[in-house]
Amino acid sequence: MAKCWKLRSKKCTRLKNGSENHFLYPAIRDAGQSAGKTLKKNTMSNQDWLNKIPLDWGHYLAGFTDGEGSFNVSLRKREDHLMKWQVVLTFNVSQKESYILSQLKKYLGCGRIQQRMDGLHMYVCSNPLSIQERVIPFFRKFNLRSQQKKNNFSIFCQIANKVFNKEHLTHQGLEEIIRIRERLNEGRGRKRKYELGDFQQSQKEYPQRLYAKPRKFRKEFSADDIVRSHGQP
Repeated sequence: MAKCWKLRSKKCTRLKNGSENHFLYPAIRDAGQSAGKTLKKNTMSNQDWLNKIPLDWGHYLAGFTDGEGSFNVSLRKREDHLMKWQVVLTFNVSQKESYILSQLKKYLGCGRIQQRMDGLHMYVCSNPLSIQERVIPFFRKFNLRSQQKKNNFSIFCQIANKVFNKEHLTHQGLEEIIRIRERLNEGRGRKRKYELGDFQQSQKEYPQRLYAKPRKFRKEFSADDIVRSHGQP
């Protein structure tokens, strides 16, 4: 019996906080410790990109966005969506020259640059995961200065948080998002295809599709530097 215990003790290690009848083999124990270290490392590396942005560039790009950028929330009719509506979060910056926009894309690590028919360049990011993991953390570190832009960013974050929490997949949640959206980018130049009334009318005509499944957020697929608006490279 003693010999058997001695042999077994070489192959396994008793759990400190577990039952005396449970043992953890070294390979499994080491794998668990390695997984824990990897998780901690990945958690830290999630912010490495943000910490590596030079402060002068970070503040410059935030200031540039203060003057030329915007945070938008649009609605699209989608028959294949649970509520028949899609909430699209978009951050964009417009400029005649593409160099500063390319630096914004470089340091954020997401988005794309489009060129319109009139020659104006636009940096656009509308991927939900990129908005959540890159755009919002960037502007929380490198603060916007103008009161109007700070207010719009705050409203944008409120809506984004509701979308990340899947609140837009219920009638009440989606209507609340649209109501909050009414305070975003207030002014004469604001143009919207769909308003609160359009959503409310659609709910009378087409009730919520309970059998539809919500879609998962996906990471950006393409990382092209410049995409022309008419579809040519």
